[in-house]
Amino acid sequence: MSQKLTGTTQNLGVMGWPILHSLSPVLQNAALEKAGLDYVYVALPVPPEKLRTAVAGLQAMGFAGWNVTIPHKQAIMPLLDEIDEDARIIGAVNTVIHKDGRLIGHNTDVTGFLLPFKRRGIDLRGKKVALLGAGGAARAVIWGLLREGVSSLAIGVRNPRKAEPLIEEFAPYGILHIHHWEDEAFREELGEADLLVNTTPLGMTPHTDGMPPVVWQDLKASAIVYDIIYTPAHTRFLREAAAHGHTILNGEEMLAGQGAAAFALWTGQEADLDCMLTALRAELSSRHQP
Repeated sequence: MSQKLTGTTQNLGVMGWPILHSLSPVLQNAALEKAGLDYVYVALPVPPEKLRTAVAGLQAMGFAGWNVTIPHKQAIMPLLDEIDEDARIIGAVNTVIHKDGRLIGHNTDVTGFLLPFKRRGIDLRGKKVALLGAGGAARAVIWGLLREGVSSLAIGVRNPRKAEPLIEEFAPYGILHIHHWEDEAFREELGEADLLVNTTPLGMTPHTDGMPPVVWQDLKASAIVYDIIYTPAHTRFLREAAAHGHTILNGEEMLAGQGAAAFALWTGQEADLDCMLTALRAELSSRHQP
């Protein structure tokens, strides 16, 4: 970091536990430096039992805002003065703005998820989508897809009973169908899907041999395949999809995109997305050097 820190420098950060692995300082400081803004972004290790104290402390110290990651995305919500619509519907906050003494919670994961489609001019309205997984990461993806007006959303999971509450939660916004991901019904949904999204951690470093059970012959040939994992850049899931001729997307743009959306909320300026992606890829490359 080469920007000069002064008494006027505004503070930003990311709170989580653990937080050492976070790539957000790399992304945000690269964008802040490129924009010439007098801010600095730091990692904030906050154990769960210290969350309330930490939030009060950051507010007292005048932090302009901060990101929130595991395990605090839900726990922080009652400590905030206001929650925006995306965060309320998703049920998690990943970005806090400190403005006029008030703490406002946002969720920019949905913006990040949708970014690759926006950048490529892909309209999701009316599209049929198959989704793998129904955990915490899936919620922002589900809301983003419903918000964009997809015509159907079929979710394939290991345990359908556990995922059933999602149907009721998202019922005001669209219709979800939950299946076991190896059932014939889900395989039929794959045959109609314009987009297949993996929201599970299967295939993430260091367990790179893993992937959800997909019979590629079931998937429509023109379907786009999107894995929100970014380490490795090309999971086994994406490598196999590419080998079967599908257009593929990984999670790098989602990560940078959610960071860029948070940057804009804090600073009122657009982040240089290409700068963030370059910094992200350089950092990932350096971390994976033997």
